[in-house]
Amino acid sequence: MAVKIAVIYYSATGTVHALAQAVAEGAIAAGAEVRLRRVAELAPDGAIDQNPRWRRHADATTSIAQATLEDLAWADAYAFGTPTRFGAPAAQLKQFIDQAGGLWREGTLADKPVTAFTSAFNRHGGSEATILSLGNVFYHWGSLIVPPGFTDPAVHAAGGNPYGTSMTGPAADGPDAATLEAARYQGRRLAEITIRLLGAGRVTDAAPDEGNAREALAATTSRTA
Repeated sequence: MAVKIAVIYYSATGTVHALAQAVAEGAIAAGAEVRLRRVAELAPDGAIDQNPRWRRHADATTSIAQATLEDLAWADAYAFGTPTRFGAPAAQLKQFIDQAGGLWREGTLADKPVTAFTSAFNRHGGSEATILSLGNVFYHWGSLIVPPGFTDPAVHAAGGNPYGTSMTGPAADGPDAATLEAARYQGRRLAEITIRLLGAGRVTDAAPDEGNAREALAATTSRTA
């Protein structure tokens, strides 16, 4: 059975949406089953209407399912995407993450690989800080952070951000080909590492009622010891 990856993101004008699609493509190419999910918009219509690009993107992506906590419980691994907001994740993504306290307490989020990607208008607009800020969440969850690192030429070609793929520049331009390829590589790397961690035996399938791979592995070991 394929590993399951949830690509969960917030995008106002489409840049992070394009990156999320590329991450999903990379994970699918590695054999993963992927759910591409957008988090709920929190901004009022009045604010969205003031930016035509924001309004166009909001209307164009209504067919993409909104992320739910069930997506987090379903997935073996996660990829989170957000534009930077003063060096931190957008409120929309943070609000979704803040709902996951119950899953965290149950251990459902622990031991699952996770990666992050972002965008900013300026070169020093907070891309690395945003990804590192998300890292604080992942530490609390007990997740296994999977950065792209400098592990493939695609990372260097896209500007060399080892923390996670980041697009820099006006949203109107969108991610260039090199940045999209880096995002595909990040998705593929996440899927490949998840496959290696779960192993050929699919430990999460060995005990489907358990909260995470660690507990499933422990249950499997106790039955075979």
